[in-house]
Amino acid sequence: MSGQGRQGQAPEFVQPARRVAYEVIAAVRESDAYANLLLPTRIARAALNTADAALATELTYGTLRMQGYYDRVISLAAARPTSAIGPAVLDVLRLGTHQLLATRVATHAAVNESVALARQVGSRSATGFCNGVLRTIARSSPEEWRERVLAEAGNPDELLAAEHSHPVWVVRAFRQSLRAEGREDELVDLLAADNLPPRVNMVALPGLIEPGETGSLGVPDAFAPTGFVLAGGDPYDLMAAHRGRLRVQDEGSQLAALTLSRARPVRAGERWLDLCAGPGGKAALLAAEALAGRAEFVANELVPARAQLVRNALAAVPGEVPVWELDGTRISQVHPDTFDRIMLDAPCTGLGALRRRPEARWRKQPTDVAALAGLQAALLDAALGALKPGGLLAYVTCSPHIAETRGIVATVAKSWGERVHQLDTAPVLQRVSRSPIDVPPAATGSGVQLWPHRHGTDAMFIALLERRA
Repeated sequence: MSGQGRQGQAPEFVQPARRVAYEVIAAVRESDAYANLLLPTRIARAALNTADAALATELTYGTLRMQGYYDRVISLAAARPTSAIGPAVLDVLRLGTHQLLATRVATHAAVNESVALARQVGSRSATGFCNGVLRTIARSSPEEWRERVLAEAGNPDELLAAEHSHPVWVVRAFRQSLRAEGREDELVDLLAADNLPPRVNMVALPGLIEPGETGSLGVPDAFAPTGFVLAGGDPYDLMAAHRGRLRVQDEGSQLAALTLSRARPVRAGERWLDLCAGPGGKAALLAAEALAGRAEFVANELVPARAQLVRNALAAVPGEVPVWELDGTRISQVHPDTFDRIMLDAPCTGLGALRRRPEARWRKQPTDVAALAGLQAALLDAALGALKPGGLLAYVTCSPHIAETRGIVATVAKSWGERVHQLDTAPVLQRVSRSPIDVPPAATGSGVQLWPHRHGTDAMFIALLERRA
């Protein structure tokens, strides 16, 4: 962004937290940036203090989460579709609308700062337009805008999509997944949970952290025996102080790894593989578990940049942990009948992590599900071929979409016939967990779906399969 204002004028001052939030939101739109990766960097670069960093975080994530809802408000206030508004100015309007409708920011501050920002990124006419739209929004209460937005909905799915700021196709996919468990009535709770800021959850790598070391740092997780909710402070400072042996990791992700590593006792000399290991969170936990059980662990990640992230994560584990950069769909050709346990955290839409990556709901399309399904099936088929007879495989996705979860497992298992057995994953997960996990009977018999509204985790799907001779 230029440091010079329009028409050669010096630009008006924009409060640093708002500028950082705008820059991240714009980067998400312009270059498919990931807010959770970019925001900490921008906060550090701007040297924001604690209060401003918190404000930048709230403005960024709050705006991205409710973007669909805010676009409906903006369209009504501007009397034109958002597609007719310049992208940069629309980002400013979204940021301003969030401040007006969902924060305690004073109206004059929200409007004036947004207008100053619009002057820096838009034309002179865009500045006046932004001022007019935001003042129109400010004249009505959040409740009044909600009524107007919902009145525009054409059917129940559109109403839920508008109110909870999810694409209609995602609402329908979530309903289908919940219906498979006989819990369709939880849909509103799920959509609402996606719009709540997630807690900072940590993992203490087992065997590498003394049990008493984490007691003063937070509250133990409800389910994952390796995790805790951070009580406060900068988690990345904590990670550095413990040389990566404490890490930020969702409780559901921990449970996925532990379901594989603790499904049955580990025999010394077992060979384990994390097939799609990037960025390395599950790999670090599995490597620690393998070390404790005297098993050999290997990570694989095709994309070089992500493979380096895996190496960074594994640096916390003593010894040299190999990281391969092989095409996972060909692993059975290179290493047939080789591994006792394989983690396949398959590439997916990420619809289960919308609390942490809110922009994913706007970035993904239904066509992405079909495109990924082919890759997921190919990876699962190859991973089964790389298992030893009697070996265990965990198929995991951070998505609850039926076509990425139960559908993939059922299709590939059918193609293997009696050579593959789908284990009942729920009892294994219950044994791993600190306390009982609410898994509906309709969902048992194969995989388990975790949910943010029910379990407080990302919506991880976990299915265990056993290779037979």
